[in-house]
Amino acid sequence: MGSDGRYVLNGDWVVSRPGTYEAMGTRVVYTRDASPEETLRAAGPTSHDLLLQVLLQEPNPGIEFEFWLPREHYIPFQAQVQALGWSLRQPQPLDMVRPPAPSAIPARTLTLAPDPCPPCPDTRGRAHRLLHYCGSDFVFQARVLGRHRQDQETRYEVRVQLVYKNRSPLRAREYVWAPGHCPCPLLSPHREYLLAVRRLVSPDGTQDRLLLPHAGYARLWSPAEDSRARLAARRCPL
Repeated sequence: MGSDGRYVLNGDWVVSRPGTYEAMGTRVVYTRDASPEETLRAAGPTSHDLLLQVLLQEPNPGIEFEFWLPREHYIPFQAQVQALGWSLRQPQPLDMVRPPAPSAIPARTLTLAPDPCPPCPDTRGRAHRLLHYCGSDFVFQARVLGRHRQDQETRYEVRVQLVYKNRSPLRAREYVWAPGHCPCPLLSPHREYLLAVRRLVSPDGTQDRLLLPHAGYARLWSPAEDSRARLAARRCPL
């Protein structure tokens, strides 16, 4: 399933034929034969999230998967995996082998601009979701309309689309503030997120803000994320 909630293949109780499917900026090759084994291969890179769902109607023979990360994301990911005690089949990032440039075209050296913000820590997981859902004043689905960096803060203009939890009324358009010039998580304009934010009122009452804490809860909205939010609401009633 793509991040837009639409099935790429084998969705809505319809079994797709083996073949190649376009999805999230890449091609997914689906193979299936008389054996119980099915395979999915995507060369990537993907432009949005892909959600893999498994429907079991008989004993599970096992699931094996692997994926590749960009070099700049691999070292932080490796450190987190080692802290969790997981094992990696890929001991180190592999350099991509690029074909030589044709002799008729002069070779050019491309200089990539460095990313001004380092990767954010991985804060996924049920415990993290419940912690922020329960401790937040507002949980809602919003589309990011714009982002403005101001001194050591980042201000997002968002359009509220669906409210899961609110301790006071929300307007159709709100500003959400995040600490730091490089906040974590970093929200991208023109994308929809599920946000858990707090209300911050200054002691003198002159400022009343919606605050997205550092390493707070912000996930790209999807039907699966919607289900997780509704499950969290049962554990953390208003």
